[in-house]
Amino acid sequence: MDKIGKYEIIRELGSGATSTVFLALDPFSNQQVALKLFRQDVLHEGGQSAAFRKLLRTEASLAGRLHHPHIVKTYDAVVEGELNYVVMEYVAGETLDKYAEVDHLLPISAVAEIIYKCCKALEYAQSQGVIHRDIKPANILLQGESDIKISDFGAAVVDSQQTTQVSGIGSPAYMSPEQIKELPLNHQTDIYSLGVSMYKLLTGRLPFDASNNFSMIYQIMNIEPQPPSAYRPEITPELDDIVLHAMQKDRSARYQQWDEFAQDLVHFFSSTLPAQQQIYDTEKFSSLRSLAFFKNFSDVELWEVLHLSNWRKLGKGQRIISEGDEGRTFYIIAAGTVKVLKEGRLLSLLHKGDCFGEMAHLTEHEFRRTTDVVAKTELTLIEIDPDVLEKASAGCRFKFSDAFLHMLVKRLTVANTRISHLLNDQPGESSGETGL
Repeated sequence: MDKIGKYEIIRELGSGATSTVFLALDPFSNQQVALKLFRQDVLHEGGQSAAFRKLLRTEASLAGRLHHPHIVKTYDAVVEGELNYVVMEYVAGETLDKYAEVDHLLPISAVAEIIYKCCKALEYAQSQGVIHRDIKPANILLQGESDIKISDFGAAVVDSQQTTQVSGIGSPAYMSPEQIKELPLNHQTDIYSLGVSMYKLLTGRLPFDASNNFSMIYQIMNIEPQPPSAYRPEITPELDDIVLHAMQKDRSARYQQWDEFAQDLVHFFSSTLPAQQQIYDTEKFSSLRSLAFFKNFSDVELWEVLHLSNWRKLGKGQRIISEGDEGRTFYIIAAGTVKVLKEGRLLSLLHKGDCFGEMAHLTEHEFRRTTDVVAKTELTLIEIDPDVLEKASAGCRFKFSDAFLHMLVKRLTVANTRISHLLNDQPGESSGETGL
């Protein structure tokens, strides 16, 4: 088979009970894609054919809907005739299945970061009316050390008004109690499944040891799991609590919102992991979200900022900019304070959330720096190259322009206030007052 629809087949990537996935080329965009071709006999024969057709329609309905850096994009779908297929973003990586085995476990920090990114991606999906319903390591693709994309939304519940769900679809070991009972589902079923996935990635074991599905279901409904540290002693009590909180059988005792789950992971990074020069993506994203400069950026745009920026930790007294230097890079302070100096004299102090060096960027040509900027305290600095920023999405670039505008208006207001105070302090013309 050389072509499927307009797509040129390059090679087969893998096959399963219901479909075969090919690496293909979209000739119009010249972009490689993953094309999932569904088997005709599965869709039209057997007791579960209606269920599989629904899974196909669900995946097809997501074409162009979910735009998040940690979710596999669905580009196109054909659900009629002899060929039924879905076209998705091609991700050159492997699933987390391999890293959920005892002899291939990832570092604890990498697992925590992966789960944080899953939290933010699934929070976004929830905001778009989508509940995944089949979260497990096999449906999370890994790129590099901790960059991930969630895939396989075929079992998803799409939109709150959707009342019918496909029964019997999903992985029993990762199902929430309410999913087993076939109760109405909300995002908390994905929270539970992500908790189980985190348990497996940390320990190489499922929280419930069962020889068959019936035993597994009984334990999910009735047995409390051992904490992950029972199988991996270096796991901290705080991380145990996070996993078990996500896996609470009673929804009222489970994390109520994705952000609660994510913020506990941020706290784990900041309070438990030893201080180090490396800055984890979890910490970067949380820091960006806390800065006033980025208050109008969406989560998706913040992930863009994270990937196009360079983050550095500097010690007290380290020089960042020297007067007379040329360059267009600008900086945003994520933590700490800097001194702005002119010929050794202090002009101002800048703190967390403040920006400097932006005039070089806004003038759009090579710029000679007019001040020195030195770290007054230990510093975490976000460095952005305007040439890299130019490659960001139009929405992200617009948000930067908007943030610069608000910042300049604020600075002008402060300057006007200072000038007004200075004028008010001048001696009055009719009073005969004199000043020193």
